Amino acid sequence: MTAEAAAPPVSAGMTAAGGDRPLRIALLTYKGNPFCGGQGVYVRHLSRELARLGHRVEVIGAQPYPVLDEGVPVTELPSLDLYRQPDPFRTPRPGEYRDWIDALEVATMWTGGFPEPLTFSLRARRHLAARRGDFDVVHDNQTLGYGLLGVDRLGVPLVTTIHHPITVDRRLDLDAAAGWRRRASVRRWYGFTRMQKRVARRLPSVLTVSGSSRQEIVDHLGVREDRVHVVHIGADTRLFSPDPAVAEIPGRIVTTSSADVPLKGLVHLVEALAKLRTENPDAHLVVVGHRAEEGPVAGAIERHGLQGAVQFVKGITDAELVDLVRGAQVACVPSLYEGFSLPAAEAMATGTPLVATTGGAIPEVAGPDGETCLAVPPGDAGALSAALGRLLGDPALRRRLGAAGRERVLRRFTWEQAARGTVEHYREAIEERGRRSPDSPAARRSADAPAQLAGG
Repeated sequence: MTAEAAAPPVSAGMTAAGGDRPLRIALLTYKGNPFCGGQGVYVRHLSRELARLGHRVEVIGAQPYPVLDEGVPVTELPSLDLYRQPDPFRTPRPGEYRDWIDALEVATMWTGGFPEPLTFSLRARRHLAARRGDFDVVHDNQTLGYGLLGVDRLGVPLVTTIHHPITVDRRLDLDAAAGWRRRASVRRWYGFTRMQKRVARRLPSVLTVSGSSRQEIVDHLGVREDRVHVVHIGADTRLFSPDPAVAEIPGRIVTTSSADVPLKGLVHLVEALAKLRTENPDAHLVVVGHRAEEGPVAGAIERHGLQGAVQFVKGITDAELVDLVRGAQVACVPSLYEGFSLPAAEAMATGTPLVATTGGAIPEVAGPDGETCLAVPPGDAGALSAALGRLLGDPALRRRLGAAGRERVLRRFTWEQAARGTVEHYREAIEERGRRSPDSPAARRSADAPAQLAGG
């Protein structure tokens, strides 16, 4: 047996939850960009709040590297960064290869697959093995790669967050794919979901962000119900807050979306805007996210002559984002599906009234139709247009929904609450790891039982 395969004696910091003892946390993220995608936002805000609670958290990530708040260190585990701009799907130079994991990464990309969850997990496993005893708990942010299955043998418990099963994205992308060649390409790209399904079933503790995601993890990934726990995430309510000094811009609708992701439903919002402008010509849309030069969204904008009514912004600061949301008369989440919906929580936290679909967990966040938001079916441009027009034309309704949305977020969806709930599960995982350790009192009692029975 190799030294790596043998479980070392568990340190004092790992034998029990330790009450309120500060924990040493390794937070893993294979994609950490906080300005594009919920996973990067999750890592940034959760790590900050864990540190504020007095824990030592170290984020370990690959490109795009996380941008973290002061006091949270990041350890870089570089990949070959095969999808970076401006040369995505690049072929590395021979001198860039460092080991067999790099070769695996390139080979998977060459054959149309997405290698990063697997290759990051292998690099993370190797890094953690070289740092035995540095952490009390390892928290994986939806990597779900084979390499993580070896973490328990390093003497440290593993907790994993699954925001939602990526099989949902796969299904929606297949539905949107035109022609058999495109569908075959989508199936190959999402080949890593088979690995994630196998890994998820073997995880001892899974956190997720909503009850809707919990049920889908059980149904789609086959994870046992007793292993999946909901810890709601939320908005940074210090940052996302009302400011009466920021003037509303008449007709402005704001949304956060990537134009080339069918799941986000942006094409339906563009169609809704076209209908809305026939009665409200001031209505216009600001999209926080990437603009695709071609595809369904670009086609809809051109078809309806909305080039001057739809603006895409990216690379803005937090303060600029907050003021953008504050200045909108309406915020909109048009997604076909969300595992939680941070944009909904953040818009509500600013007091901006919300129109949102009922896709996935959005109702869990946005609340009841007519009380804290206006809710519409996903994929229904006509219903979106009607709800947006109703809010734009009713200042009293906007004020009422905005105030109710802010109160809902403060009560249920803050990052401090998320951090405290996450720490509870860290301590449970540490306790369980201690019970299973060969050196724990419970394990010694179990090992002594046959001898006691023979002597009795």
